[in-house]
Amino acid sequence: MSKTDKVKKPKFTLEFKQDAAKLVLEKGYTHQQAADSLGVSLSALGRWVRAEQPQPAVAGAKAQAMNLADHNELVRLRKENEQLRMEREIIKKAAVFFAKELG
Repeated sequence: MSKTDKVKKPKFTLEFKQDAAKLVLEKGYTHQQAADSLGVSLSALGRWVRAEQPQPAVAGAKAQAMNLADHNELVRLRKENEQLRMEREIIKKAAVFFAKELG
């Protein structure tokens, strides 16, 4: 493989990430054991575990970190929001066009 070839990062489902985190948080696996058994990188597993760990509420602290489900929902909603904005702009342009045609 040449330096210009891009290596695709594997896409894991939300359920897979949550189950992987549960191996560490609930089943007692070490990060290394879980990563090795699932064939994922140690850093990816670490991110998933941190995302699923309950965050203690501290007065005056920043908002709690999102868990994986919340993050996926946020990404989905942002994409949907962008789609709706684009559709709204198209409708505005169409309304201007038809107003000129009728006027």
